[in-house]
Amino acid sequence: MHNSFPANGFMGNNLDGMWQAVEEFRSRFEKRSGTRAGRGELRTAILALLAERPMHGYQIIREIEERSGGSWKPSAGSVYPTLQLLADEGFVSTEEANGRKIYSLTEAGREDVASAETAAPWESTGNTSGFAALPKAGVELAQAAAQVGRTGTPKQVQEAVTVLEEARRRLYSILAQD
Repeated sequence: MHNSFPANGFMGNNLDGMWQAVEEFRSRFEKRSGTRAGRGELRTAILALLAERPMHGYQIIREIEERSGGSWKPSAGSVYPTLQLLADEGFVSTEEANGRKIYSLTEAGREDVASAETAAPWESTGNTSGFAALPKAGVELAQAAAQVGRTGTPKQVQEAVTVLEEARRRLYSILAQD
C-alpha cells in the first residue's frame, strides 16, 4: 500500500495536506454517522421516549442521539411532523410550558406502546453504537498525528509514521479475522 506520509514529516506545505486529510477523514465518517432510520423507527422511538416522560421536540432529538450512541440524530424536520401525525392519530397530546410545546402520551398512546411488539430502535442488536465510536477515535488519532507533524522533531515525526503504519496494518488484520 502507498505510504501517504512523507518521510521528512509534515513541515511547510505538507502540514496543509495533513489537515486536509484530517478534514476529509472526518467528513467521510460524519456522512455515515447521521444515518437515516428505517421506516417507522422514528415513530417507535418517539413513542418509547414519551412513554418514559413528557418532552419537547429537541429533548426527543437529543435523547435519540444519546441512546443510539450518536449514530442516529433525527432532524427537527422529521421529528416535528411525526409528532404532529401522532397527535392527529390521538396518541400524543401537547401543552404549552415556558413557550415550548411539551408532548406526552395519551391513553391511546400508552395502549399502543404497551401492545407494540417492537423494541425501541436503540435497543436493537445492531452494531451502530460501536460504529459511532470509530470515527471519533480516528479523528482524534489524525489530530494527534497532525500535532506531532506541527511540533515534533524529524525523529519524532518518523516514530509517529511508524506507529501509524503499524496501526493501519493492525486494523486490516482485524478485518482478516474470522
